[in-house]
Amino acid sequence: MATQHTSDSKAAPTKFVTTNTGRILRVNVDEIDAAAKAAAASAATVHAVDPARRADVLFRVRRDEGHEVSAWWMIGAFLATSGLVILLLSGVPGVA
Repeated sequence: MATQHTSDSKAAPTKFVTTNTGRILRVNVDEIDAAAKAAAASAATVHAVDPARRADVLFRVRRDEGHEVSAWWMIGAFLATSGLVILLLSGVPGVA
């Protein structure tokens, strides 16, 4: 679990906590108990980089808990891409 401490002069201090599954949570510092602080501090030394800000991650979007993309969007994207490939290949001469 990696953490990144941020604080703003206007807002309460918050931490972005990355869970083992890759979900990024925003947690108020005041609400973290002593055990979570110790775990976050030990994990911060190992994984100090926020995975959503890595250079090789292009299209990662931070979403709230429970707001995952529906699987139907992925099925529709697959069908649209397959249809487009078939349409483009149907114009190639010599392919039977």
